[in-house]
Amino acid sequence: MHIREILALNLRRLRHEKALSQEELAHRAGIDRTYISAIERSLYAVSIDVLDKLSRALDVEAADLLKRPQQTGKEKKKSRGPDGS
Repeated sequence: MHIREILALNLRRLRHEKALSQEELAHRAGIDRTYISAIERSLYAVSIDVLDKLSRALDVEAADLLKRPQQTGKEKKKSRGPDGS
């Protein structure tokens, strides 16, 4: 999974957990709603400044937006290459 996809998943999950619309998150972060939408669709890489704005608006650490999701045993097997690594 690419870092943009990880950010997209975490951003959407945290936004939903906080019961925020894209518009409300955008307002709190001081960025455009369409930019939030594009980030959640993995279209854009964001600057560290935008990452900071998003984390502050969500009241989480910036690192939380970049953490890889936990994989289940089944997903780990799928992600391994032919040599088992």
